[in-house]
Amino acid sequence: MRPFAAGGEGFLVSVTASRGGAPDRRSKSIAELGPHYKWIALSNTTLGMLIATINSSIVLIALPDIFNGIGINPLDPGNTSYLLWMMMGFLVVTAVLVVSFGRMGDMFGRARMYNLGFLVFTISSIMLALTWMNGDAAALWMIGWRIVQGIGGAFLMANSSAILTDAFPANQRGLALGINGVAAIAGSFLGLLVGGLLAPVNWHWIFLVSVPFGVLGTIWAYLKLHDIGVRKHSSMDWGGNITFAVGLIAILVGITYGLQPYDGAAMGWANPWVLAALIGGVLVLIAFVVIETRVRNPLFQLSLFRNREYSLGNFANLLASLGRGGLQFMLIIWLQGIWLPLHGYSFEQTPLWAGIYMLPMTVGFLVSAPLSGVLSDKMGQRWFTTGGMVITAVTFFALTLIPVDFNYVLFAVLLLVNGIGMGMFSSPNRAAVMNSLPANVRGAGAGMNATFQNAAMVLSIGIFFSLMIAGLTARLPSAMQTGLVAHGVDAGTAHGIAQLPAVAVLFAAFLGVNPVQHLLGPALGNVPPDQAAFLTGRGFFPSLITDPFADGLHVAFWFAIIACLVAAVASLMSGRKGAELGTEQGTESVGAELAGVAGEAGTIPSELVDPPATAGTRRP
Repeated sequence: MRPFAAGGEGFLVSVTASRGGAPDRRSKSIAELGPHYKWIALSNTTLGMLIATINSSIVLIALPDIFNGIGINPLDPGNTSYLLWMMMGFLVVTAVLVVSFGRMGDMFGRARMYNLGFLVFTISSIMLALTWMNGDAAALWMIGWRIVQGIGGAFLMANSSAILTDAFPANQRGLALGINGVAAIAGSFLGLLVGGLLAPVNWHWIFLVSVPFGVLGTIWAYLKLHDIGVRKHSSMDWGGNITFAVGLIAILVGITYGLQPYDGAAMGWANPWVLAALIGGVLVLIAFVVIETRVRNPLFQLSLFRNREYSLGNFANLLASLGRGGLQFMLIIWLQGIWLPLHGYSFEQTPLWAGIYMLPMTVGFLVSAPLSGVLSDKMGQRWFTTGGMVITAVTFFALTLIPVDFNYVLFAVLLLVNGIGMGMFSSPNRAAVMNSLPANVRGAGAGMNATFQNAAMVLSIGIFFSLMIAGLTARLPSAMQTGLVAHGVDAGTAHGIAQLPAVAVLFAAFLGVNPVQHLLGPALGNVPPDQAAFLTGRGFFPSLITDPFADGLHVAFWFAIIACLVAAVASLMSGRKGAELGTEQGTESVGAELAGVAGEAGTIPSELVDPPATAGTRRP
């Protein structure tokens, strides 16, 4: 009976529809759609996740060309907020909205909400590509449409996992979610390469490249995707939605502005507005939890956290995202600010080549994630998730041992293994979390899972940057002043430059700008020509920053090591080998399939489950 059980959730729709009226045109059972529907769902959602995550990172490498194109100096203190929001606005919006949009998918249809996401994403990409203004107006226009693009991305991210879990049988979900997960995380790496290739030609192209795929995906999703999961009609939890959005936005905005200098300090964590945002955000989120325990149809299904697999799987995912979220930025700065200039690349060339030199990590992930998804379907998820986090932690430790001016072959091997470790964890973890959910809350549960991951990515960037800036602040000023004076800069000018916030140096390296040339500015004309050429050459700044950078880098990587090891322990505790596979392969009834999908996270109406005599053995 497996072919029918594979779409057991479609059976629920059929029964529910027969009791409450005919389903709409968009709702069909898996039996009506046929055996090929699951591959249609996989290919479309993988395309959606790929373009969404490519666009989450595509601007990182393209920022110098974007700001140059609109005539803004992003390193001017008055423009720092433009820089930060261009980088992080997309991530903040997706982190805030995925739970609400997942809940809307449960209520109004996952395919419908997913299709709406494709449409919003495509329109916003067109508007970004059409940017015609200059200066502040252009920056505000682009930030606004990046936020709208993030709204479309949140619709896609919130519903893709639920669509796949509805379409695939339990013993194939690891493969499906693994492939989809490859697109989700590999897209963030591929975005660096695509941005680096297109932005120097024409920065508008980094947004235009998504448009044909968006149009194709929107039409394809409308014609081919159907709602086969359980539709849960209920009232919207407005109190929960508002308090969750306000609280999380306040915290993420506080983190964003905490990275900026304040009142002579290297960072803004003492800024009253930052403190108010962080403390106020926490208080509002506490109010959110109270509201969720008292409303009839809560946004966050807190009862799901009674499920051991779901709660520990999410905790492990949160820690893994904290560990790897800031890694991209640290590697980009490492390559662009130090290694690439030391090896003959001009600062203007470094953004593109940083993306190219990070490809081994992407390759490792692309190989590992789908393979671990297939194997975990047969062998259970626990050892893959645990082993993946241990491998990732070991590679972080190895990165602390190599010199800042490393041998690239060794560096590439470490990135490859790091990508393999991430892939080993990602797909099985996602499958374990989704398999633990009852069918009628998969959208909300997937949204909660995506919220933890996206919020952790933003938080991780804040943590990594803070640790890095703290390390640089301790040693960079004295090294900067000594180095500048030794090469002809007068002591007063050198002292003033040395006291500039370390974040200015990091952002200069990150944007592919010659940091010393930017910092010295007109004062460079007062330096003897031969010394000026040396100061602005490829060797001075990397040699100056190497030791302070290594200190900050090691602290950041040790944070990542600890996060990954705790995630490994959580993964070890969460899974039970074979728990998601059910009873004997090929003999499971519809009722057993439904009961197994529900697991301990919730219940299926008793009239929809076979009697005990025929239902097979329920999973422990």
